[in-house]
Amino acid sequence: MRRWLRHHAQSFAQTLRKLAASPVSSGLNVLVIAIALALPLGGYVLLANLQALLQGLPVDEQISVFFDPAAGRRDVQTVEQVLRSQPGVREVRFVSKDAALGRLRRTAQLEDIVAALKTNPLPDALIVTLAAGAPGALERITATARAQPLVNHVQGDADWARRLKAVLSLGRTGLMLLAGLLGVALVAVTFNTIRLQILTQREEIEVSRLVGATDEYIRGPFFYLGALQGLMGGLASLGIVATFLALLDGDVTTLAGLYGTVFRVSGLGWSDSAAFLLFGALLGWLGAFLSVSRHLHHSDPR
Repeated sequence: MRRWLRHHAQSFAQTLRKLAASPVSSGLNVLVIAIALALPLGGYVLLANLQALLQGLPVDEQISVFFDPAAGRRDVQTVEQVLRSQPGVREVRFVSKDAALGRLRRTAQLEDIVAALKTNPLPDALIVTLAAGAPGALERITATARAQPLVNHVQGDADWARRLKAVLSLGRTGLMLLAGLLGVALVAVTFNTIRLQILTQREEIEVSRLVGATDEYIRGPFFYLGALQGLMGGLASLGIVATFLALLDGDVTTLAGLYGTVFRVSGLGWSDSAAFLLFGALLGWLGAFLSVSRHLHHSDPR
């Protein structure tokens, strides 16, 4: 056990010496890895923030029924009863013109404009929420609502939210493909870096094998080099993404305030960051493994 630990400690120390001996080339390799990792990481964080923003949005199929200003409460109740009796209707909610104006005043920050109005221009409305799994209910109930007296306008709500969720789903699929391609690129970069290191130490490796060094002994420093470069690239990519999020946060907060809501851009949590760093180190190790294994296989005197 002590021998095993001593071997890994020596391999790790040798790796650090290699990195310190060529800081410029090591730094450039880490930068390339960081950029390759930052692209899918940034996309993942942005999609996660959009997903969080959508959590509070209504995605159930809804129909908004707006009445003529001349419609009285009894007229609205008559239409409400008709809509409640329709199959596929889960809920019908009345929104008075006064409640709608008050909500407009609070959420849109239009106090001065609303205060200047002499009369309330908003109509009474009914919000019809449809039951899930009711095929054709949206078109049928929309047609029924439009046929009622004193109904001025009928529109379907939440379609845009469902479309946006579909776009996010497509974005996640595209992001997974991008992450896969960039992961392969990261492995290729590490593979080439380790190959160049092996070429500069080829004579040293051959001498070590002649005096009885095992393949495990030869592989150790290169494995650590690949894993460390992947780890440092992951750290750098976290810094890059955190910087971009900090630059975006102020504008996003201001934009959310204009719409009467509070939203802050959030980055990765500790557990996700640790998993991401482990992923970067694993890809670096994989590139080193492939490169060293290929060299040892082709240089095997047997």
